[in-house]
Amino acid sequence: MIDLQGTNNSFTMVSLCPNETHHKREDNFFATAQFVTGVIIYPILCFPGIVGSIFTLLVLYHKDMATSTSVYLSALALSDLIKLLNDLMYFVVILLVRIDPVKGQITMSKLYPYTHYIFNVAVCITAWLTVSIALERYISVCHPAKAKDLCTIPRARAVSVSVFIVMIILTIPSALRYEAVEIHDSLTNRSCFEIRQSVFGRNQSFIVPYIWIQNSLRSIVPLVVLIFLNARIINEIRRERVKGKSLSGKTRITIMLVIVVIVFLVCITPDAVMSMFFGFGYIDETDHVKGIREITDSLLALNSAFNFVLYCSMSQQFRGTFYKIFCITFQHSKRQQHQRERGIENGRSCVLKVIVNNNQQRGLQETYV
Repeated sequence: MIDLQGTNNSFTMVSLCPNETHHKREDNFFATAQFVTGVIIYPILCFPGIVGSIFTLLVLYHKDMATSTSVYLSALALSDLIKLLNDLMYFVVILLVRIDPVKGQITMSKLYPYTHYIFNVAVCITAWLTVSIALERYISVCHPAKAKDLCTIPRARAVSVSVFIVMIILTIPSALRYEAVEIHDSLTNRSCFEIRQSVFGRNQSFIVPYIWIQNSLRSIVPLVVLIFLNARIINEIRRERVKGKSLSGKTRITIMLVIVVIVFLVCITPDAVMSMFFGFGYIDETDHVKGIREITDSLLALNSAFNFVLYCSMSQQFRGTFYKIFCITFQHSKRQQHQRERGIENGRSCVLKVIVNNNQQRGLQETYV
């Protein structure tokens, strides 16, 4: 029998030899949670989320979106893309396990140490990029006099790169924590694989404080900081808003970023709670805890897949740039054909339209940051 224990979307597994059986009720809860999240929820979130993250990167790297906020959002989209690709791999392996348990078991055992590391890297990066976005918006809204000097594109790039580098280094121990071990069952003369803690992972004097530090930096500390910053930003928006007056472009962008932070807070809070109470590993946890982990990890996938929809729904400049990137070729060829048919007069009209569109785009950019 093969017992798949997928937690943190990174395939925690214990492989049992075929003559062993399970009778615990909590196995059913875990198996159901793993099937619902791994086979149903993740493909629904990952496929559109991956496409959305790619579109987000293309739009935010466009010259019309050259702002410090766009730099942070681009880095966040890259982190989301990494996270969703890792979650998609989880779906593929769980599907393979159900089709061919032996091949699925081997694949899962070999991938687990790497996917566990990727998961932790992506979540940590997402958390601190979200903090960076909230901090920049806090400075822009609550200390506008300092924003010109502090909220710059070079600074945003330096902060984003630093977050990636620091979190990649910080989470290296999680890549060394587990290993796949092949076990031979003499009764059935078959081999099976088991994910175990490595020698490094069993070093309690290091791994216990390290897990507390990682969990704190991954969810608990960002949670506290974001609640404080978001409260200050929302309070400032309410104080400055004139009743009956429409929202400015800057305020709309601020509200959009506040929603990004709120969604992150909602999705990360269950993970923070689980990390506080069940933060010392997954293999030795009960199936009930692993089933809950499946649910909390699916919320993190939802957070990664949500941002593109939010940007499109709330940012006029984002929608305009998206339309410009993906429709300009078709419009250009159509315009050329139309010019040939109607002559120079129509060409002048098209030039005027381009000028008007460019002016409108400049106006949008002025209100984006």
